Amino acid sequence: MPATGRAEWKGDLKGGNGSFTAGDTGIGGEYSFHSRFEDGPGANPEQLIAAAHAACFSMALSNILATAGSTPDSVTTDAVVSLRRTDDGPTIYTIALTTVGVVPGMDEATFKEHAEAAKKGCPVSRALAAVPEITLDASLAS
Repeated sequence: MPATGRAEWKGDLKGGNGSFTAGDTGIGGEYSFHSRFEDGPGANPEQLIAAAHAACFSMALSNILATAGSTPDSVTTDAVVSLRRTDDGPTIYTIALTTVGVVPGMDEATFKEHAEAAKKGCPVSRALAAVPEITLDASLAS
């Protein structure tokens, strides 16, 4: 099933603004130069990438855990996508994933091993393979 998104931009780069929607779920927002490059109010594409990566990773890790016989109670993942200006223009240069699992009966080392597998195998991680650095901090809830 294909996923859809739509965006519209009006005006020039610094003075313009845009809006976006993702699928037919009502996910959407407004974005601008200020929200993307200067921490101004509104959304930005990197937030959408972060949410997509966190969601995909959490699903992939949950599947890996369940397949290994340890169905998690929960997997919560935060993703931080950082943009840097380079000679080639603005570039996503790092994504930091932080995940916490509630997995009864699992030890920390095994959880981290499964989390690394999810990082390498989730479809969004694979799509973002050109990002120079994707880090992972995985732990079990205490």
